[in-house]
Amino acid sequence: MSNFPFLSVLTVAPLVGALVVAFLPRHRPELAKQVAFAWSLLVLVLSVVMWVSFNAGGDRFQFRESYSWIPNWGVSFTFAADGIALVMLMLIAVLVPLVILASWHDAESSKRSIPVYFALLLILESTMIGVFAAADVFLFYVFFEVMLVPMYFLIGSYGGHQRQYAAVKFFLYSLVGGLFMLAAVIGLWVVGGKTFDWQALSQVDISTGTERWLFLGFFLAFAIKAPFFPFHTWLPDAGGAAPAGAAALLVGVLDKVGTFGILRYCLPLFPEASKWFAPWALALGVIGIIYAALLAVGQNDLKRLVSYTSIAHFGFIGVGIFAFTTQAGTGAVLYMLNHGLATGLLFLVVGMLISRRGSALISDFGGAGKLVPVLAGVLFFAGLASLALPGTAPFISEFLVLIGTFTVNKPVAVIATVGIILAAAYVLWMVQRTTQGTLNPTLTEVDGMRRDLNLREKVVVAPLVALILLLGFYPKPVTDVINPAVQATMDDIGSTDPAPSVGGTVQEAGR
Repeated sequence: MSNFPFLSVLTVAPLVGALVVAFLPRHRPELAKQVAFAWSLLVLVLSVVMWVSFNAGGDRFQFRESYSWIPNWGVSFTFAADGIALVMLMLIAVLVPLVILASWHDAESSKRSIPVYFALLLILESTMIGVFAAADVFLFYVFFEVMLVPMYFLIGSYGGHQRQYAAVKFFLYSLVGGLFMLAAVIGLWVVGGKTFDWQALSQVDISTGTERWLFLGFFLAFAIKAPFFPFHTWLPDAGGAAPAGAAALLVGVLDKVGTFGILRYCLPLFPEASKWFAPWALALGVIGIIYAALLAVGQNDLKRLVSYTSIAHFGFIGVGIFAFTTQAGTGAVLYMLNHGLATGLLFLVVGMLISRRGSALISDFGGAGKLVPVLAGVLFFAGLASLALPGTAPFISEFLVLIGTFTVNKPVAVIATVGIILAAAYVLWMVQRTTQGTLNPTLTEVDGMRRDLNLREKVVVAPLVALILLLGFYPKPVTDVINPAVQATMDDIGSTDPAPSVGGTVQEAGR
């Protein structure tokens, strides 16, 4: 199966499915939902086959395909996946079917086409797969920009309060970041011998000044996309306005393009500049952890609160990347996966709670667990996973990031640890105010609050709960795939892990 064109098929298949769904009769919304869900399951099955076919001990990049596109510019449809990209592709394949199921009734109140809504979800899946699979810098840039379009319409046409403002703000921020990257892409093409192939560009020797400017162009685009502090202000608006399913993909997957881009492009292509900018990047990561956590504590809107928690989590990922150790790097990539699972679950469960109450305000809840105990229990579990409770998948990620950072930069690791305490504060406060305590008497008058999780919703949350627990206790199948790619990235920048100092300390003490 290693010769099968997995990546191109995975990129095109959801797009074909989107066309089929979009042209279904508008008066047959159930058919559109069923076709979209079935199509996403096909993508999931193919992704699982690809995962099984991947040789963790083999070449760094596998499933490579290349098709000529614009030969005069050195542009081609080149796809390849290393362990980092493979993990993100599997995250997309798992989340999209669950999001489609969770969004079964999301578009009904918008008075817009329901088939188009589910077609947009499939288009988004296609572009997200393309951006992680691209091994041509120009192709990556194209997917990076096109990915904005379906999300813009999902927020602006099917979102909630202030959806137009949130959609435009999301689009403009990302577009400005894309313009910085476009300038850097052109500059890289000029100094790289007029090619966009990643492998060829990784061998190019670039002068120090030029390398720093090119790094900055890529980094600004990725920092906005992630987002890192202080480029984060679009995310709470977009996450708060987007339908819950779209928000789960926005925060769970789409934002990971930023951190993935840093690992795939900034570090290997501009190694010296990466080291030069690392202290600044670490500072932004630490500030983001503390600042976003403090803002999350003060939120009264459930979806905005979850959005701010994600900004804090991206701070941890940024710290893990720029610590330049294999432990921290592996933790950062694992964090990208586990954050997608945990925050995806949290967004979906919050969406279920909001749809029942008809409000996203925490002050409109109170004691809801007495009416919907199973839903409240899943919300509590998702919150615990979000704060990285031991036994859940995010704990392993956070632990690796902190221990890998501590070996090279103790102050950054210690300050970042404060974020764990703040995470416990905002998560437990949210759970206590929404589902615990005295029952808000107005909830008994809301018909939706009399319905606990139905079968469809249980099917949505069960796989995510299972994966969070499984990877919390046994992450080895994923870390075995991630480790070689992270080690190769560290080799690209000439970084080696610090030697253990315990033996020397013991010998000195013995003297």
